[in-house]
Amino acid sequence: MQNTKPLENTQKGLFNRFLATVEFLGNLLPHPITLFAIFCLAIIIFSGIADFFGLSAIDPRPVGSKGREADGVIEVVSLLSAEGLQRIMTGLVTNFTGFAPLGTVLVALLGVSVAEHSGLLSAAMRGMVMGASKRFVTFAIVLAAILSNTASELGYVVLIPLSAMIFHSLGRHPLAGLAAAFAGVSGGYSANLLLGTIDPLLAGITTPAAQLIAPDYQVGPEANYYFMFVSVFMIAILGTVITEKIVEPRLGKYNNDEASEDLSNNKVEHLTDVEVKGLKYAGLAFLITCAVLALTIVPENGILRHPETGAVAGSPFLKGIVVIIFITFLIPGFVYGKVVGTMNNDRDIINAMSKSMSSMGMYIVLVFFAAQFVAFFKWTNLGTIMAVNGANLLQALSLTGPEIFVFFIFMCAVINLSLGSSSAQWAATAPIFVPMLMLVGYAPETIQAAYRIGDSVTNLITPMMSYFGLILAVATKYKKDMGIGTLVATMLPYSMIFFVGWVVLFYVWVFVFGLPVGPNSPIYFTPA
Repeated sequence: MQNTKPLENTQKGLFNRFLATVEFLGNLLPHPITLFAIFCLAIIIFSGIADFFGLSAIDPRPVGSKGREADGVIEVVSLLSAEGLQRIMTGLVTNFTGFAPLGTVLVALLGVSVAEHSGLLSAAMRGMVMGASKRFVTFAIVLAAILSNTASELGYVVLIPLSAMIFHSLGRHPLAGLAAAFAGVSGGYSANLLLGTIDPLLAGITTPAAQLIAPDYQVGPEANYYFMFVSVFMIAILGTVITEKIVEPRLGKYNNDEASEDLSNNKVEHLTDVEVKGLKYAGLAFLITCAVLALTIVPENGILRHPETGAVAGSPFLKGIVVIIFITFLIPGFVYGKVVGTMNNDRDIINAMSKSMSSMGMYIVLVFFAAQFVAFFKWTNLGTIMAVNGANLLQALSLTGPEIFVFFIFMCAVINLSLGSSSAQWAATAPIFVPMLMLVGYAPETIQAAYRIGDSVTNLITPMMSYFGLILAVATKYKKDMGIGTLVATMLPYSMIFFVGWVVLFYVWVFVFGLPVGPNSPIYFTPA
């Protein structure tokens, strides 16, 4: 057996002190919900102070444009006043109910929940991974893990433990299988071949941030689809190479004595005949559903094309993409459930939806406070003023070229080490950085795509990621003395190489070939 001492040594020295510092600083942060409540209070107080000192900025928008101040000066609006308190009291409910990500995510999740609770998503992931040849099993695991982000819990709860079991059954190191799946699920979090719940969620946060500069600007859920589609294959290839050339050789040959429990019953369940049949019928239902939807947008007279121009851009089809997500998961999910016997009638569908909604309590509470934060930031003009002054500083330092995105992505990756929630981080930072980078010439869709890179690559190495404890628990099943430092050291090569590879892809895609990151997504922003 190869010596595994080097793996254990990674828990000592400078690297471990760095990890301990990250964990310590992360633990100092309150719960994200509490954090947003503190942010709201801070904005109220700071707006009063900024108003007292006359903080302002010159409005960069052209004269006569919508939303531009009459005198050309953007001034702070204090919420620490009678008028501010009245606005807070009367707007608290509408801030919450009008927050775009709330409705879009919940509607999309209703459809996904049917596919998940019927067993379709789990069976599809198992079929993809276990149906692959031994030669391509690593690639299949990473790819399946990336695709599982359509329903994120599925990847963490089902696919990661399954991947460790598959590697163990093949005589390979189970932690290498766990690492490969973890890399796909978490490191490739934003990439996917299909639009998922994360797309409307981020778009709903980017839109109001962009509207600080361009009041009518809209960012659709499909805004980053092209770039994220291509990213799937890059992450899958890199994840495979890292697993087989770096991680697995470093782990060495696995010894069952390292396990914390008996692994004799650690068997992988293959798809049953009825599950295979269910997948076939679900696939047929998906194709039929897509064909019907195509009839509404592909023909020149399609009923979901733009009613005036007849174009796809700005069409009801793209504006209603959340409904498309809902339908394309709901119908195949129910068909699968009907075939395998997990769903028989409308009550089963309703129960599946109800179970998913009951698990969204934490998200809804988070959205309530995040919605207040976004609204307060907009009311006070603080976000716009900070963006204008920040953009002026960038221009003064001549940091307006594409290289600015390296710093932006790196900053997002660092912030993600301590604030692991994608929506929480973007809700806190988008009101500042989206308008700032718009003012130096970049479109919100491009900025959001860059953010998604930074938000994904450090998910693998932060103990603040919500499922990190679960991953560690699975790992200790195979290595009883597994610690946080060991797990992070195992995942660090993925994080580093994903960062470099994704940044290079972003630059080549956007600035070398000049390709849009999504349908009708401009690269640059020009004020009207």
